[in-house]
Amino acid sequence: MHDDRELVENRLKRVLDERIRPAVYPASVPLDVAVWHAPGEPVPVAEGLASAPSPIAVGDAWGAPWGTSWFTVTGTVPADWVGRTVEAILDLGFDENMPGFQCEGLVYRPDGSPVKGLNPRNQWVRVGAPVQGGEEVRLHIEAASNPVILDYHPFLPTRLGDKETAGSEPQYRLARMDLAIFDETVWQLVIDLEVLGELMAELPVDGARRWELLRAVERALDAIDLQDVNGTAAAARAELAGVLATPATPSAHRISAVGHAHIDSAWLWPLRETVRKVARTTSNMTALLEDEPDFVFAMSQAQQWAWIKEHRPEVWARVVKAVAEGRFVPTGGMWVESDTNMPGSEAMARQFVHGKRFFLDEFGVENEEVWLPDTFGFAAGLPQIIKAAGSKRLLTQKISWSQINKFPHHTFLWEGVDGTRIFTHFPPVDTYNCSMKGSEIAHAARNFKDKGVARHSLAPTGWGDGGGGTTREMIAKAARLRDLEGSATVVWETPAEFFAKAEAEYPAPPVWVGELYLELHRATLTSQAKTKQGNRRSESLLREAELWAATAAVRTGSDYPHERLDRIWKTVLLHQFHDILPGSSIAWVHREAEKTYAAVAAELNEIIDGAQRALAGNPGSGELVFNAAPHTRHGVPAGGAAAVPAPALAAGLRTRGEGGYVLDDGLLRVEVDGRGLVVSAYDLRAERETVAPGQAANLLQIHPDFPNMWDAWDVDQFYRNTVTDLVDADEVAPGEEPGSVRVVRSFGASRITQILIVEAGRLDIRTEVDWHETEKFLKLAFPLDVHADRYASESQYGHAFRATHTNTSWEAAKFEACNHKFVHVEEPDWGVALVTDSTYGHDLTRTVRTSDSGTTTTLRVSLLRAPRFPDPETDQGLHRFRHALVPGATIGDAVREGWFLNLPERRVPGDAEVAPLVTVDDDAVVVTAVKLADDGSGDVVVRFHESRGGRARARVSTGFAATGAAVTDLLERPLADTAAPELTDGSVAVALRPFELVTLRFSR
Repeated sequence: MHDDRELVENRLKRVLDERIRPAVYPASVPLDVAVWHAPGEPVPVAEGLASAPSPIAVGDAWGAPWGTSWFTVTGTVPADWVGRTVEAILDLGFDENMPGFQCEGLVYRPDGSPVKGLNPRNQWVRVGAPVQGGEEVRLHIEAASNPVILDYHPFLPTRLGDKETAGSEPQYRLARMDLAIFDETVWQLVIDLEVLGELMAELPVDGARRWELLRAVERALDAIDLQDVNGTAAAARAELAGVLATPATPSAHRISAVGHAHIDSAWLWPLRETVRKVARTTSNMTALLEDEPDFVFAMSQAQQWAWIKEHRPEVWARVVKAVAEGRFVPTGGMWVESDTNMPGSEAMARQFVHGKRFFLDEFGVENEEVWLPDTFGFAAGLPQIIKAAGSKRLLTQKISWSQINKFPHHTFLWEGVDGTRIFTHFPPVDTYNCSMKGSEIAHAARNFKDKGVARHSLAPTGWGDGGGGTTREMIAKAARLRDLEGSATVVWETPAEFFAKAEAEYPAPPVWVGELYLELHRATLTSQAKTKQGNRRSESLLREAELWAATAAVRTGSDYPHERLDRIWKTVLLHQFHDILPGSSIAWVHREAEKTYAAVAAELNEIIDGAQRALAGNPGSGELVFNAAPHTRHGVPAGGAAAVPAPALAAGLRTRGEGGYVLDDGLLRVEVDGRGLVVSAYDLRAERETVAPGQAANLLQIHPDFPNMWDAWDVDQFYRNTVTDLVDADEVAPGEEPGSVRVVRSFGASRITQILIVEAGRLDIRTEVDWHETEKFLKLAFPLDVHADRYASESQYGHAFRATHTNTSWEAAKFEACNHKFVHVEEPDWGVALVTDSTYGHDLTRTVRTSDSGTTTTLRVSLLRAPRFPDPETDQGLHRFRHALVPGATIGDAVREGWFLNLPERRVPGDAEVAPLVTVDDDAVVVTAVKLADDGSGDVVVRFHESRGGRARARVSTGFAATGAAVTDLLERPLADTAAPELTDGSVAVALRPFELVTLRFSR
């Protein structure tokens, strides 16, 4: 037989595009349309429905950026359409290639009840099936004219990302507003041909199945009368029935499809628009569930559920009903799909506390799956947090985006820093927006790396990022793929059902130890510095507020602000979403975040101040120092307050013979040369130099920063090829603070002022940057005279090690990484720590000097970037950072100094010394939270972990009358498989493995 494959395939494409798809709606009549443009922010539904609209016609422009327009469409079903299925086609001016990234709408009935959402891939509203003919149709559309930020030429700077700069030019033109007959037979034929055509393209050309499909498609095309598609569609379908009924082979890969609509809680739209995106999507999905009995939809992010409940009660009622039926499934168990690299220990824990508690309180649902498809890599401390929250499994997809190394597994056990292992799945479909295309299904089967020992994978199915969700077309395709020869099999299942099957078939999966590093989006550790500082400072203030409010409640009977702390925690957790904290959102999002963090700080400081004044006693009798850090400081115990002498003066300052100054506190001697660079940091106790020979520390460096794509997200390795050292100083002089040196530098349009001071054996560096560069990367470098093959960076409840060398491509790929409060590098008997109050990104390189063959380990912290997309003004303005170099530091010193820098002591008038509520007799055991129980019982909850990577035995003692103790999970529920610890004289003995996390609940 002659090879006519391309001839038939090309025929299929043209006939589908030009004849069959248009015949899905064989007849239509226009609707009358009127519109009212809301003058400012979105209005309540009742106000939109009550507005007085003005006429508008198809083809007219509408929609200023970020505006809201209320369309009213009216019409009459023609009398001769009796018995037909009729739909309204409502095209606001969509580009079908951009679902979730442009204008959207939510359709209402005249009584205000929601019908469904509108987006580029979902433009229909069912009017009647069948209709009687002559029915009056009246619908209202709340249309959001969200501008297109990520266009066909992506990453171009735009002012559309903030309502304050976006202008008022209409963004869209009304495209189609019709009533139309819906021919379901033709629609089903379209799905048949799409499924078979897409499957054909994935099968081997020399295989019989491909040719069977080709011949069946050819027969179907022959059966169609192109001048009467509607009359001949059934005959065409009959020609396809046989090949569609042929079952899959027993060895076929098995896909669990989960209805899904990834909705970024903010990204190329502000938070307020996400509230409406969630309403549109959930309206669509609840409507689809009513029509499709096999369909299952899962939604994560408790915050988004809470938004529906608060802002859209009419939608919430439909969601609650669908959840009760078991088909609209809460998943994930987190407040938002957060970044997991940068949130601190307690914040990461509270993501689960607040997320899981919401689903438990609202639905009685205990989530065991963590759902993070789009998060930019995973810190090594996360597995034990997942377990401590009562969860067992993790799903993500983003690791497939890695640029250099292909991850070797799709299903595996992920082992964290403490040894906890979590069953983890990466969907081999390599997207969280699966649309049931044949290419996607075939890719999942081919790509699955665990063939031979496992055969199940998961496919999150539906339009996402900007929401939208699953469509009836996707469900129809999945029905045909349920058992079809040549394809993987597809069945709708919940995440829990998938994981149960995956675990059962794969009892001994491979193990991956340590962080799941994404080889992409590394610059999200630095972009939008003020957002990151707001997060870090909010975390610190929340720790203080809980500690001092709990202490005041126990000591003085003060009210504990449960509701305020709950609300503030949820605000901070929301802003840890994986496009807010990483700095990858539009200007509007980060402008609002800065204001929100300021309000959070003000309220938390008010709570802290009130609690401390309640504890401090007589304000006219002296001054108390409150120490919120988990280690004793200046004689004040952790979590306590005492009167202490005024702090000693800073190190002595003298001029340096070669120019510059010498700072010396008897523990550390630092030499600052005439350029304002640190040329020596001499550890007087160890008689050891910190700075590498011939090098200078505190060196500011500028790189060009123009990645190949994803400007706010990425820094590409070639940025290192060009560097400018900022060695010229405008001023190097004694600072206003005694014993300090002030260094001022100017470069480009920017100015940097630094204050250097030596105190308690560490060099404190306070950096103020007035930043007005674009597409530049600012680093602060410390070349250290340390020989090390690895270094430690703090993560949640511990620290992770990374190589200093680049032996393999896996190590070379980690050229920018995350730390929390410290980075530590050491030789066996001596180390150096760099601690930070607000930066996360850093890099560390290793070179061998030709002069003496010694190793220089250069640590650089990332201060600022200046990408122009999606926020063209990223990081412009004034920034303040604080770092401290700690020569001679052990890992324990690094932990302690990191806490000290992030939790400065507070001085309050008073005379009543405050004993800690809880003390621990081993400095390796770090208390991360002291609070009252969330249930209002008055119990005291203490969370702590081993912080140095070793074994620890300690006594946790209470400074109040405790009547019992229990080991609990993060939700403060006693662990069923753990015996209650023995409480002796108000204390409990604990034995901890490396990095082990424990929560104790003391009743009183």
